Amino acid sequence: MVTAGDFRNGVTFEMDGNVVSIIEFQHVKPGKGGAFVRYKIKDLRDGRTIDQTCNAGTKFESVQLITKEMQYLYSDSDAYYFMDMETYDTYELSEEQVGYNKYFIVEGTEVYLVFFEGLLLNVSVSEKVELTIVETDPAIK
Repeated sequence: MVTAGDFRNGVTFEMDGNVVSIIEFQHVKPGKGGAFVRYKIKDLRDGRTIDQTCNAGTKFESVQLITKEMQYLYSDSDAYYFMDMETYDTYELSEEQVGYNKYFIVEGTEVYLVFFEGLLLNVSVSEKVELTIVETDPAIK
C-alpha cells in the first residue's frame, strides 16, 4: 500500500483501475484541520494528467512494474522502436509514451522499457546522459 503522505515524484500506484505515476505533489498542513496532499498524476496507459487532492492518510494500492533494458533503434514519423538485446524482439512506443525522453535518447543507446502486467507503458532513460551541443546562439552582453 502507498499512503498519500508518502508521495514522492515518480511513485507509481493503482487508482480507479488505472496505473498512475506522481508528477508533482504538495503536502499542505493548514493551521486548522487535518493535513492533505495536492498532487498531479499521469496515467501511464493513455498519458493524460490529472490534478487531485486527498487526505494525507488516504491509501492506494501499490503496483509492481517490470523494467527491461533495451536498445533504442530508430524513430519514424509516429513511433519509436526498441530492441530486447537478449531475445531480439522489437517494441514500438508512440511519441506521447516516450514524451520528454525523446530529447535524451540517441540511436544505439540503452534505455529501460517499463511494463505492467505485460503491457508496455513507457520508457525511462539514465539520469546522466552525454550529448553534444550542435548549435547555440552567440552570447549577448
